[in-house]
Amino acid sequence: MEKVRYYKDELNDDFAGNDIKTKKLPEDHKYIKKNPFWKVASFILYYIVALPIVTVYNKIVHGERIKNKRILKKYRKNGYYIYGNHTMAAADAFTPGRVAFPKKANIIVSPDAVSIPVVSSLVEMLGGIPIATSLHGMKGFTEALKNYSDRGKVVMIYPEAHIWPYYTGIRPFKDVSFKYPAKDGRPVFCFTRVFEKRRFSRRPKVAVYVDGPFFPQDGFSVKQNQKYLRECVYETMKKRAELNEVEYVKYVKVAETYAVNNAEEPQTKVIKPECKPELTPRENVGTVVGNESCAEVFADSAVSVVDDSARVLA
Repeated sequence: MEKVRYYKDELNDDFAGNDIKTKKLPEDHKYIKKNPFWKVASFILYYIVALPIVTVYNKIVHGERIKNKRILKKYRKNGYYIYGNHTMAAADAFTPGRVAFPKKANIIVSPDAVSIPVVSSLVEMLGGIPIATSLHGMKGFTEALKNYSDRGKVVMIYPEAHIWPYYTGIRPFKDVSFKYPAKDGRPVFCFTRVFEKRRFSRRPKVAVYVDGPFFPQDGFSVKQNQKYLRECVYETMKKRAELNEVEYVKYVKVAETYAVNNAEEPQTKVIKPECKPELTPRENVGTVVGNESCAEVFADSAVSVVDDSARVLA
């Protein structure tokens, strides 16, 4: 029997199904750990314990295959950002590590993930970067992301913010989380999880397509590059989402309209730049081209963006 879930708001509805009571992070939360024992424990937990287990789990349980990962090889010595669609609960914590390997994937996570004592330390050891819960704390959070990229680390972000298990589309997401690569001048990649038919099970198997890189454009302001990078990632993920073969969970909208966000003040109208990257055929899984054409189209667009620096979608 087909599973059906009903939603009203693509931006804010969440189907994670947890009842964790979120705790506020201390304003002086230490994102960068300097204790050598902590670093050793983190290395052992990530590379020797967790990564082998989750690799076997994702391959056996979900039949997960990573496609086009070779495009990341050239950037192993560089810091970069990866964006992905948020469509599986446990696997979304595991897949970035497989995509970024041998580099460690540092994933921006909700404060929920570090709201449970003891577990919070494990989450951070495994690469979790909790979003600050105060304006003052955002300074430390932002500095930490720059520190990671400057040291050649990988930062993983789920811009859709909320988990929709087995969703086959790409939900609209804001560009605020693209401010970081835009400011740091770092390359951006994305991965799109699609669901394929499985021979002896209704539960689909998973294919993860990696695409990019997209670069901030010379001559663009930070806000323009923020918008540009968002559009290129969004259009690429939408294109890849067309490869979905199975709708294991059907999502039905129960309202015709949804709020752009929860702000009380009216939002400035945004004219979307059109970024339509060309993907190689499915059977020859290749990289995305057309970064320059995206920039040309974007440069001709009138862009007006409301700054939302107090919140990062992940």
